[in-house]
Amino acid sequence: MTCEARYSPDETALLIVDPYNDFLSDGGKLWPRAKTVAERVGLLDHMRVVLATARARGLRVFIVPHHRTTPGDYRTWEYLSPTQRRIAADQTFAEGSWGAEWHPDFRPRQDEIVVRQHWASSGFANTDLDFMLKQHGVRKIVLIGMRANTCVDTTARFGQELGYHVTLVRDAIGSLGWEEMTATFDLNAPLYAHAVLTADEFVGLVDGGNGEGSR
Repeated sequence: MTCEARYSPDETALLIVDPYNDFLSDGGKLWPRAKTVAERVGLLDHMRVVLATARARGLRVFIVPHHRTTPGDYRTWEYLSPTQRRIAADQTFAEGSWGAEWHPDFRPRQDEIVVRQHWASSGFANTDLDFMLKQHGVRKIVLIGMRANTCVDTTARFGQELGYHVTLVRDAIGSLGWEEMTATFDLNAPLYAHAVLTADEFVGLVDGGNGEGSR
């Protein structure tokens, strides 16, 4: 698919989904499961390149974080998802822990926005993400981060439902296994995403080149 979109800074935001140490850093609780895919696709390097390009070109940057877990979470909830049960049991992204800190390469700057934490997979559901994007005139969202088939996929789908132009940067998005990457990029994204790009293609488009997106 040839991508006709141009990512002008007045209408485009980069969304960095769940850039926690638990996901992205050696020693993180989920890093042993994420490492194989991350290293094969060059996840961290591509995330760095996309973020540096967004900052250099004046795109707004939003951090879209999962809820930081505390021991009392979910005790009175009626319907927990399987993922929420695992997070509660493992205390993934535990409040106050190193694992719930930002990976050092993706810490937000003072003028960048950290939206309210999402409790499940969608960065839009029960948060202020849509409100904050609209307040800043954003019409196009570009997603990187973790995890392909959960928070990235669901946030992107929700964004499309709300009327945003949605781009996934496929080698700047990670997962806990290749099946998850296949589910996102081969099965799901072709049904909702307006563009699926590599980091190099995204940089080329932002810099005024003729990048191509592939489904």
